[in-house]
Amino acid sequence: MSENSLIPLSEPEIAGNEWKYIKECLDAGWVSSVGRYVDKFERMLASYTGTGYAVATVNGTSALHVSLIACGVEPDDEVIVPTLTFIAPVNAIRYCGAYPVFMDCDKDTLCIDVQKTSRFIEKECELRRDGFTYNRKSGRKVKAVIPVHIFGHPADMDPLIKVAREHNIHVIEDATESLGSEYKRGKTGSFGIAGCFSFNGNKIITTGGGGMVVTNNKEFSARIRHLCMQAKKDPFEYYHDEIGYNYRLTNIQAAMGVAQMERLEEFVDRKRKNAVIYRELTSGIEGVEFLWEKEWSKSNFWFYTLRVPKEHRKGLMNFLLSNNMQVRPVWRLIHTLPMYENSQTYEISNSFEIYESCINLPCSVNIIKKDIEYVAETIRRYFKKT
Repeated sequence: MSENSLIPLSEPEIAGNEWKYIKECLDAGWVSSVGRYVDKFERMLASYTGTGYAVATVNGTSALHVSLIACGVEPDDEVIVPTLTFIAPVNAIRYCGAYPVFMDCDKDTLCIDVQKTSRFIEKECELRRDGFTYNRKSGRKVKAVIPVHIFGHPADMDPLIKVAREHNIHVIEDATESLGSEYKRGKTGSFGIAGCFSFNGNKIITTGGGGMVVTNNKEFSARIRHLCMQAKKDPFEYYHDEIGYNYRLTNIQAAMGVAQMERLEEFVDRKRKNAVIYRELTSGIEGVEFLWEKEWSKSNFWFYTLRVPKEHRKGLMNFLLSNNMQVRPVWRLIHTLPMYENSQTYEISNSFEIYESCINLPCSVNIIKKDIEYVAETIRRYFKKT
């Protein structure tokens, strides 16, 4: 690379049939939320994830929101969610009038700490005769848990689903970062009552915006679709039977999604190969660890994450940024933000350690080996000079 060229954090690759399919929409006039590409995109996601049904939405946040509603999450209920996550699932909980209970994350996967989550449900909650589980401290019903597959690495789903099922708690997967990732026997998004995806511009495939809910439950799928279409019971007479939302994806975006899906396996393969290069090139740097997948998982490596000594996190980021490499810290812990600082938390410790020591490296699908080598070389230069 040249000394002045930028290595972006995560940019999309649009080099397939995107122009062709979008032009078909424009030529035919089917540009809004009805059209054959919406249906095709939904079928492709359902088939790929091994689920029976899929409903396209305007973005990943809306997918989470309507999934919570369809699960019966109501005002004054509670939903368990990790504090280390993008803010979308937490905000979606509040859209419902419900409250988050913040959970710690696993120090290796960065996903929700399943052992602590199980302990909270079993020790701090009780399953009552009405069939619902209640938080002893707040007295509220715990209706759902949202595991987030952080940076593409799957959460440990089997024990989480087991304890949730035993306590009548719905599992909604925030799979927005993990399209193409696998947990043991299947694709992420296929384990809970719902799996929610995002196709924002920085995701492994993109429609510019856009999202998707996948599920194996026919009735749940129908309810999601109904909610996303303004709860329109009779489209001719404009009869609506509940409060609904304008959450449908446009045909133009879906056309782009179809073209991107055609290349998804290629993108996942590239991401994984580049992760191997990064890992090899950063090995041997004292105190530095390139985070890797667990033996029971296959990560799409949406974001590459480096763990460094706390005292060097900010200095290393600044050094990389000053050398034209876009990097970023992991998210600020949600329970420390002003609107959530009074929320209930449970045994949070690992999350602070991760926030203070981890950074994300350039991870575009089309990043070339020479740029990865330059990033790794710059990391080595930083630690040599310090």
